[in-house]
Amino acid sequence: MKISKQIAIISIIIITISCKTKKQTFNSAEAFSDNLELIEIYKKDQLDRSGNYDDVDWELLGKNDSLRRIRVIQLLDSNKVRTSLDYKNAAMIFQHGLDSTHYRMAVEFMKKSVDLDSTTNKWLLAAAIDRHLLSMDKPQIYGTQYYRKGPDAPWESAEIDTTKISDYERLKYGVPTLAEQKERVKAMNRTKLIELINSKSIESIIEIIENEDKNDPIHDISEKGLNSFGYALMKKQKDEDALKIFKLNIKLYPNAFNTYDSYAECLLKMGNKEAAIENYKKSIGLNPNNENAIKILKSISSINN
Repeated sequence: MKISKQIAIISIIIITISCKTKKQTFNSAEAFSDNLELIEIYKKDQLDRSGNYDDVDWELLGKNDSLRRIRVIQLLDSNKVRTSLDYKNAAMIFQHGLDSTHYRMAVEFMKKSVDLDSTTNKWLLAAAIDRHLLSMDKPQIYGTQYYRKGPDAPWESAEIDTTKISDYERLKYGVPTLAEQKERVKAMNRTKLIELINSKSIESIIEIIENEDKNDPIHDISEKGLNSFGYALMKKQKDEDALKIFKLNIKLYPNAFNTYDSYAECLLKMGNKEAAIENYKKSIGLNPNNENAIKILKSISSINN
């Protein structure tokens, strides 16, 4: 598909997407399967962004993002974006777009995802709304967007209008409270663990993590920080080291469903299917709406059968 056609399709998708969704709703007897290609597109989008922010090849990322958007549009045009997860995956691709048109599409896709499955995690809808507002020079309302003025500058929260919604509404959408957001900015400005990998062994890094002052750590040892570190190691083909970090994350945050999910993903990549299944089940036990784990377990089950 040429870029010129992409522009034309963008102009009509927001109008037509509602109609396509209604067809699904009325024909309740017909069940659609999640689009496997879209799942892979989403995974590549996330993998391209894993690791140290400063190590990202932004020119290459921009090209990959553009190709992903074009492919999603092709799938939409072919009526192959039909389930809640499909729309959610499409929303993430356009959330990483370039302008207000892309962000508006991300908002619409997430609204359709929620319409099709009211239990889906609504964080991305909040994030898409925030990014769309900021792209039009308006303040965000949820507080999902952060920025920094240069590679050596600290992270800051983008301008936010705190009068539009309450913390209660933020929590409903999976967004931290305003007070928690301030703590998150502090965490974002802590030293990333990946910066230690070239000078220290994984055992030494684990020792540093375990001995950090949990109330005021030097490094980002939050659940998300450790998770990102693990995926950065996987990206560098250091799966054994990544497995140790994911396991440590479970030890430090035993009630967080995503720690088990990531640990299971690494186990599965390394060929330990039984242990992967066990940990995906633990993740679902903590969060029955963990779409990723549910999908992977179904996939494993269908292969075994």
